[in-house]
Amino acid sequence: MQIGIFDGGINESAVKYIKNELDKVGIGYFTIGSRSHPKSADCIIVLGGDRGVRNYFHVNDGSNIPVLGISESESSGFLAQIDLKELSSYLNRLKNQNYKIEEVPRIGVKIDGKNVYPVLNDVAVFTSKSATLMEYTLRVNDEEVWHDSCDGVIISTPIGSSAYSMSAGGPVIFQDSPVFGIISVNSLDVTRRPLIVSNDSLIEVDDISSRLYCEAILDGIDRFKINKTLECKKFNPAKIIRMKKDSTAISALAKKVHLAEDLLNMPPSSKLLLKILEYEGAMTQKELLTKTLLPDRTVRLALSHLLDKGYVKKKVSIRDARQKIYEISKLD
Repeated sequence: MQIGIFDGGINESAVKYIKNELDKVGIGYFTIGSRSHPKSADCIIVLGGDRGVRNYFHVNDGSNIPVLGISESESSGFLAQIDLKELSSYLNRLKNQNYKIEEVPRIGVKIDGKNVYPVLNDVAVFTSKSATLMEYTLRVNDEEVWHDSCDGVIISTPIGSSAYSMSAGGPVIFQDSPVFGIISVNSLDVTRRPLIVSNDSLIEVDDISSRLYCEAILDGIDRFKINKTLECKKFNPAKIIRMKKDSTAISALAKKVHLAEDLLNMPPSSKLLLKILEYEGAMTQKELLTKTLLPDRTVRLALSHLLDKGYVKKKVSIRDARQKIYEISKLD
């Protein structure tokens, strides 16, 4: 058996640990960098939790090799189920290929006629400055659906429906549903409602205009300037290895719904930090300041509130013992 290890330069000590554990059970391996493509392998181990899995498929969008996502914390996700500390107990099953492979839908994206990498969660179009209106025309299978004035628009996969899309008022879509969601964000038309379309549809966001330039945002990470047109359609699914029967997307979704109910009365800053930690993974306080653009005192108070409630936990950075890393706590 041959396994690839991809960490994207995140954590050398974790890669070393994985190699040692693979040696113990006699599994061969090789490493994959962020700029290299995987060789022939039975599977790929990807570090960094959900964010790491997304990053892997962004740079290896055509890979057909199944991926086992590994989190370096106790927070299980939709794409990465296994905690690094648990890995050794699953290696014999991995060696015997005693696992389920789940095909996760992706959206192929074309910006102004040019292909970019496919997304696992969502692609959104917004102006380059928040709270600025944009106009666009939505077409599905070449038929005009609406002309809208709003803050932005999101096209989401079933997995992505419980992330940014849900925060914007979109529906939660079960993972095995063959559909995509389309959500207009803060439309001036109060009757505008989210749409569910077949994932065989061609979705076009066309005639985009605003007093500022607009951007297409892929999986909440990369931003591309967009002039006129965004095209979205089904892309080959990503293959994800599932080891746990009791940690499926449905159970993770149930935890999210429970959490959302508890957070209704929380300050907006706490909600924002929790959403960023959920979407981006573990971060330092400095990284949260940069990401949220909130004042330092506001971030400190929000973190203190989340720590007191048990939604977030703090640990020492492996790379720098002087720094503290904040991550979402595992919810039972």
